[in-house]
Amino acid sequence: MATDLMEAVRPVDSAALLGLLPGRPRVLGLGEPTHGEDALLHMRDTLFRRLVEEEGYRTVALETDCVRGLIVDDYVTGGPGTLDAVMEHGFSHGWGSSAANRALVRWMRARNEGLPAGRRVRFAGIDGPLEITGAASPRESLTALHGYLAAHGDTGLLPCTAQALDRLLGADERWTEPAAMTDPARSAGRSAPARELRLLAAELTALAETQAPHLIAATSRDAWERARLHGRAATGLLRYHHWMADTSPARLTGLVGERDRIMAANLLALAERGPVLVHAHNSHLQREKSSMRMGGAPLEWWSAGALVSLRLGERYAFAATALGTIRHQGVDEPPPGTLEGLLYATAADRGVVDPARLAAALGGTAGEVPGGALGGMPGEAAGGGLPGPRVSPWFGYAPLDPAHLASMDAVVFVRDVTRDQAVPDGDAAKRRT
Repeated sequence: MATDLMEAVRPVDSAALLGLLPGRPRVLGLGEPTHGEDALLHMRDTLFRRLVEEEGYRTVALETDCVRGLIVDDYVTGGPGTLDAVMEHGFSHGWGSSAANRALVRWMRARNEGLPAGRRVRFAGIDGPLEITGAASPRESLTALHGYLAAHGDTGLLPCTAQALDRLLGADERWTEPAAMTDPARSAGRSAPARELRLLAAELTALAETQAPHLIAATSRDAWERARLHGRAATGLLRYHHWMADTSPARLTGLVGERDRIMAANLLALAERGPVLVHAHNSHLQREKSSMRMGGAPLEWWSAGALVSLRLGERYAFAATALGTIRHQGVDEPPPGTLEGLLYATAADRGVVDPARLAAALGGTAGEVPGGALGGMPGEAAGGGLPGPRVSPWFGYAPLDPAHLASMDAVVFVRDVTRDQAVPDGDAAKRRT
C-alpha cells in the first residue's frame, strides 16, 4: 500500500499540481493546517512564483486584512514607502513579521519593476478587518466609500452626508471595545446607530454598482474596485459587529460564518479581475463544512472555499496541506493508521499526491463520505472504510480528515516542519525572529 503511494507522490511544483486538475482554475487555493510556520510559507512562495511566471496568475491573495492589504498592493505595484513600513502596517494577525511574507513582498515588487500595469502581479488580503480579539471600526471603509462617491458620483443620490455618517459612527472606541468579544452587552453592533449604518452601507455599496460605468470612466477600474472593496469591508464589519452583540447560542457560529462570507466575497471579486492564487488555512478553503471548538462549544459553518466553489465550479481548485511532524509544538510522528501516517511512511520530504490515490491506499475511495469521522481516534475506521482523522496533541494544528478527500483536488505533504528552516533568496540576514 505505502509502496504504491510512494510512486504516486510527485515533487511540489506547478506541473505536478496542475496535472491533477482538469484545467487551469480561476482561483487556485493552497491551504495550510497550521499558522505561523515559515517553512510552509517558503514552500508557498516557491510554488506561487512558478505559477505566476509559468501559468499567468496575476493576483496573490493571503489570509490577511483586505483593507490593510491595499498598502501592500500599492507597494508591490511600484508605490512609495519602505518594505519595513509595509510589513508593519500592511498585514494583520502579526503576519508582517514573517520572513517568508517579507520575501514574497520583496519578490513581487522586484518582478513588477518596469512592467506595464496589465502584466504586474497584484497583492490582496481576503480577510475582513478582524482579529480574534475583536473587529475594527467601520469608519475607514465607510468614509472612503462615501468620499469616493461624493467626489465622482451623482451626489444627489447619496443617502447621507459625510457629517451624518460621522455622527452615526461616533467614537471608534465603541466599536473596538475588547470586552465585546466575550460580553455581547459591551458591543455597539445592535444599537440604533449601528442599524442605520448597516442600511447606509448597503445603499452606498449598491450606488457604487449602479453608477459603475460613469465611475470607472471618471476615475479608473482600480479606483472603482477599491471603492467596492471598502463597501464589502464596511458591510461585513457591520454584520460582524451585529453578531458580536447577539446573545443567542448562534452567536459564535454567526461570527465565524460571517468571516468566511467576507473572504468568499473578496475572492469572487478578485476572480472577476483575473486568475487568483490564494493561501489560507485549510478550514477556510475546503469545500466541506468547517468545524472547530470555541469557548468550549463545537461550531460548524460553511467555509469561503465552499461558497466560492459553489459559484465557480471547476474554476475553483483546492490543494490541502498535511504535515508529518511539528516537533517544536509537540506534534511527533503520526500514527501509522492515519492519513498523515501513510504519507509519512513514503519517506518523501514533501510532495503532491492525488486524493483519490491516497483514499485508495487508506482502504476506501475518494467518493466515500463516511459518517462519524469527525473526532475519530487515530486509525479508527469511519463508516465507509476510511480511517478517522489523526488527533493532534496541539490545538494549533488541524490534521486532515480522510472523509474530506473526495472534495480535495490535491494533497500537499510536508514530512517535517522545523523552526530553523533556511530562508531562500539571500534573505537570511533579514529574517525576523
